[in-house]
Amino acid sequence: MIQNPEIATQNSPWWVQRWLELLDSYRFKKRLERARIYAREGNVLSIEFEGSKVLAKVQGSEAEPYQVSLFLNPFTEEDWNYIVETMSQKAIFSAQLLAGEMPAKIEEVFTANGLSLFPFTLGDIRSRCSCPDKANPCKHIGAVYYQLGDRFSEDPFVLFQLRGRTKEQILESLRQLRCKKSGVNLSQTVVSEPAEQKEQTKKKRKKISDQESKDLTRFWQYEEPLDSSLVAIAPPVDGKTVLNLLGRIPLAYADAQAVEQYLEQVYRTVSQQAIASALNRE
Repeated sequence: MIQNPEIATQNSPWWVQRWLELLDSYRFKKRLERARIYAREGNVLSIEFEGSKVLAKVQGSEAEPYQVSLFLNPFTEEDWNYIVETMSQKAIFSAQLLAGEMPAKIEEVFTANGLSLFPFTLGDIRSRCSCPDKANPCKHIGAVYYQLGDRFSEDPFVLFQLRGRTKEQILESLRQLRCKKSGVNLSQTVVSEPAEQKEQTKKKRKKISDQESKDLTRFWQYEEPLDSSLVAIAPPVDGKTVLNLLGRIPLAYADAQAVEQYLEQVYRTVSQQAIASALNRE
């Protein structure tokens, strides 16, 4: 069961706001309010993905929960190839997505290819519910809409999944495209060095190591080139930053909150710029 859901508000990220605006366009406001209450009170028991389709269980007035399904028309393989190609032209897109944020101009990537990431109306969302209510969306479907808003806030890649691509697929496609443009062949195998050459390399590295051990100013230097295809750039899996590890700032509560919020924004910006720089793109 989804515990104590926090329904997306006006303070939510802009991409969640776009989703909420879509819901607010629904003319039956009382039904919408009941759906919001269902989501807030935890009636949405589970949400799972089956490919690009959302499958949910919503507890209604009956003993057994109702089965809800919804999906958007997924983009074709060709569409996604164009999308990733366009996305790869600006490293800031990759940097922000890796940081868990939706780039402000991401919609331009889709419109440039004649597509729309967001549905235009609720009618563009294909949805079904096992309840006897003939209206669509019913309050059970509406509750899932609101709960998805929370999912979008936590992970913007959920929006892409509704269009047919997971986070892993998109990032892998971007990585392969970068490697292709930089001339790295991902399929080539590593050829072993001849024994004589390997021994010479070993002696060379030992000599360099001995020299560096005598010269501490060269401790952090490394003469060998790195294979760009082996470099993985990703945020911490637990979502923690240096700020989390340092602990609470020793200031008055209000001052500490203000400073922490400012430093979080600085940390996020620096992280995005670092990733963009690592990708070696403007």
